[in-house]
Amino acid sequence: MTTAQFNCQYCTASLLGKKYVLKDDNPYCVSCYNHIFSNYCEKCKEPIESDSKDLCYKDRHWHEGCFKCTKCNHSLVEKPFAAKDERLLCTECFSNECSSKCFHCKRTIMPGSRKMEFKGNYWHETCFVCEHCRQPIGAKPLISKDSGNYCVPCFEKEFAPYCNFCKKVITSGGITFHDQLWHKECFLCSGCRKELCEEEFMSRDDYPFCLDCYNHLCAKKCAACTKPITGLRGAKFICFQDRQWHSECFNCGKCSVSLVGEGFLTQNKEIFCRKCGSGVDTDI
Repeated sequence: MTTAQFNCQYCTASLLGKKYVLKDDNPYCVSCYNHIFSNYCEKCKEPIESDSKDLCYKDRHWHEGCFKCTKCNHSLVEKPFAAKDERLLCTECFSNECSSKCFHCKRTIMPGSRKMEFKGNYWHETCFVCEHCRQPIGAKPLISKDSGNYCVPCFEKEFAPYCNFCKKVITSGGITFHDQLWHKECFLCSGCRKELCEEEFMSRDDYPFCLDCYNHLCAKKCAACTKPITGLRGAKFICFQDRQWHSECFNCGKCSVSLVGEGFLTQNKEIFCRKCGSGVDTDI
């Protein structure tokens, strides 16, 4: 290129003695270069001219003086930053705005630090502690009660009920009998030691018995049929002096008519209706 030909590639004005900019080996006067090739700043919307530094991030451009945190307005030049919803934020503002807050101390859980999550809330690892012993729970099993979290040993010590039989902690389920608690496998018949958790049972002197043992050991016998009187499922029975009868067995010893709710007479161990008893010597 000769001196006579040293002109702006766009407007053809002579560049002799003037500032110019080379673009793809072609010279441009400063005015044409700024007009054709300058990027526009994301913040101030003005062109970033050739005498200014153009800072670029993901096809977006800023003047050096405009490249700032959109929240605190501190310069981000040569500093770490993050982007959220197309906004540039310094690391501190990004952490305050976007990072989780500790449920205990309410402070930001900084990116890169370990956080604990439980029931939709987050904790610093050092803040996620047992409510009783104040030791970090970490990934160990825990039990939540009211507004606190407890390691298993502390929860068992403070809150868990104990089995009336084996005296060990009942962690789930259990049987309640006379306001006392048992493990299901510890709630046994006082006679044969059979498990009663899914069985019908009777009580005698605050001790549980299966039906067989209760009938054999505890139940009174019907004076008529000699079978046990249990009162199970609302069954009714009749008592007179030191004897008992099933209601269906309380019948006249001669005509077999039911005496339930009726007057009756006795002779020795027999009971009679008034009609049948009028011809015998009776006790009442």
